[in-house]
Amino acid sequence: MGDATVRTSERLEEGVPHPVTEETGRGPLRRLRAPRRPRLWFEILLIAVSYWTYSLVRNAVPEQRTQALRNADWIWGVEQQLGIAVEQTVNHAVNSVTWLVVGMNYYYATLHFVVTLGVLVWLYRGHPGRYAATRLVLFATTGVALVGYYLYPLAPPRLMNGGHFIDTVMVHETWGSMASGDLKNMSNQYAAMPSMHIGWSVWCGLTIFALASVPWVRVLGLVYPALTLVVIVATANHFWLDAVGGVLCLGFGYLVAAAWYGRLPYALPRTVAARWRAWSPTRA
Repeated sequence: MGDATVRTSERLEEGVPHPVTEETGRGPLRRLRAPRRPRLWFEILLIAVSYWTYSLVRNAVPEQRTQALRNADWIWGVEQQLGIAVEQTVNHAVNSVTWLVVGMNYYYATLHFVVTLGVLVWLYRGHPGRYAATRLVLFATTGVALVGYYLYPLAPPRLMNGGHFIDTVMVHETWGSMASGDLKNMSNQYAAMPSMHIGWSVWCGLTIFALASVPWVRVLGLVYPALTLVVIVATANHFWLDAVGGVLCLGFGYLVAAAWYGRLPYALPRTVAARWRAWSPTRA
C-alpha cells in the first residue's frame, strides 16, 4: 500500500503545473523574473508596438549609401577569399527557373512574418510557461540587430555596383521585398547586416525542434531556417555572412533570456499556476 501511495502521489505531481518560483524569495525582481500566464490583449499590443518601433528605428537609421556599398564590396571580397562567394551562382541559377524564383520572392515577403507569428501563437496556447522567456529571446535578438544596422550599413548583393546580381523582384515584377520597386522608399535598403530573416527563422526552427512532440514537425523546424537561407541568397537580398550575423544576434538573445530566467526557455515548465503570486513553499 505504501508503494502504491507513493506512485499515485508521483502521478498526481506530474499533472500539477509547477510554478517557477522554486527558489525562495519574494522580492520585486524575483516576481518579475518568474514566468506568468501570458495575457492575450497584452501580447497582441506588445507585439504590435514592438514591431512598429523596430520598423521605425530600422528605417530611421541613415542609409549611408556610399559606406553601405563599400561594406558590401568588403564582404564580397572576404567571401571570395574564404571560397564561399557562390551567391551570384545561386542567384542566376534560381532566376532561370521562373516558377521557383517567383515562389522564393513570395516566400521572402511573407513567411518571415507568418511563421514567426504562428510559432508565437503556438507557444502562447501550448507552452504558456515558456512563452515569455522564448519571446524575450526574439525581442533581444531583434533589438541587438538594430545596433548592427546603425553601426554597419550594408547594401544587399542586388544593389552592389558591378556585382552582376539579379534583383528577382524587379525582373519578375513580383511583390517580394520592401526594398524593391514601389516599396523601396518605405524601407532602409542598406540594413542587410544582420539578416533577421535568418535570426527569426532559426528562432522558429529551434523552438519547434525543442518543443514539438511530433517527429516530422520537429524535422520541419530544422528545414525551415535552412530553406530560408537558400531563399535570402537566391533572391540576392543577403550574403552568407549576413546570415552569420543573424545567428550571432540570436545567440545574444538566448544569453539574455538565460541570464534573466536562470535557464534556457525550453527548460522552463510548460505551464504556470494561475495564481503564481500566492504560491510559496509552505502552500505547495
